[in-house]
Amino acid sequence: MGLGTKITNAFSSDIGIDLGTCNTLVSIRGKGVVLSEPSVVAMERGTKKVVAVGTEAKKMLWKTPGDIIVVRPLRDGVIADLESTEKMIRYFISKTLQRKWLVKPRMVIGVPSCITEVERRAVEECAYKAGARDVKVIEESLAAAIGAKIPIFAPAGNMVCDIGGGTTEISVISLGGMVVSNAIRIGGDEFDEAIIKHVRAVHSLIIGEYTAETIKVKIGNAYSDKKIERMEIKGTDAITGLPRRLEMDSIEAREALMEPVNSVVEEVKKTLAQTPPELAADIIERGIVMTGGGSMLAGFPTLISKETGVPVILAEDPLYCVAYGAGMYYEFEKSATNRTLYNSLN
Repeated sequence: MGLGTKITNAFSSDIGIDLGTCNTLVSIRGKGVVLSEPSVVAMERGTKKVVAVGTEAKKMLWKTPGDIIVVRPLRDGVIADLESTEKMIRYFISKTLQRKWLVKPRMVIGVPSCITEVERRAVEECAYKAGARDVKVIEESLAAAIGAKIPIFAPAGNMVCDIGGGTTEISVISLGGMVVSNAIRIGGDEFDEAIIKHVRAVHSLIIGEYTAETIKVKIGNAYSDKKIERMEIKGTDAITGLPRRLEMDSIEAREALMEPVNSVVEEVKKTLAQTPPELAADIIERGIVMTGGGSMLAGFPTLISKETGVPVILAEDPLYCVAYGAGMYYEFEKSATNRTLYNSLN
């Protein structure tokens, strides 16, 4: 690395972005996560002028007049609306740095491993248009492992299960690289959708995404702890069209979530079956580390442990792991280079 590059890096910010379907998190090297807001943009219909982004835009969902549209520019972990995503990233970056850039920042963005090369290039393009000097796009599970402080350089197997809003990614990492990786487009959004479908099919009640998410957070669970919790929900009667109340308990919430939850469990089993025996032995010893907002569903680590016979650990700050790891990636890359150099000289 030349002197000019070192000076440039010293005056620039390294930004890590977890570009999520539900929420976007931004971390800055040395500061940690500095922003966590919904991945939502509100714009004027004709001019496409941005009216609000993030938390303020989410408040407008389904409540806007005809001249304002509110969009979620990412679906299933990938960019569905390139222009809106660029505007959203630019807004979040300007909000976190809060000063005129002396040098454009370097950005690392965590994305699902299941996205196509075209989708990966779209992410890079958005970041460059939003003002990045250098962009690296890395797999979410690798970023999550770095953020969860897993010793990924060790010659041993480490398994990470990252459950985001639109995707779930399960990877086995050893010596700084991914040995096995599988991803499915099932995450927190599908959990919400499963609750919406269940309530309509069983109770003929129509509820929205916000209500479904509230059910998931308050009484949703993947494994019974023998404690039954209840909550009142409100929606529209599918037959009469009138507002109606309904009480729902945690047993029914678990039944509603069974299909997407079981899909994640099967993907974990599939990944374990593809893991080389030597690394599988390490995973039995070290356990599976769960990250991402979806991993916080009550009883989920217990269910996976029961189904696989492998210990499961919920990471500290699971929601922030990908953003933490992305923000630390340049340091990780530097230490990897130094380690390779050291090994070649000794």
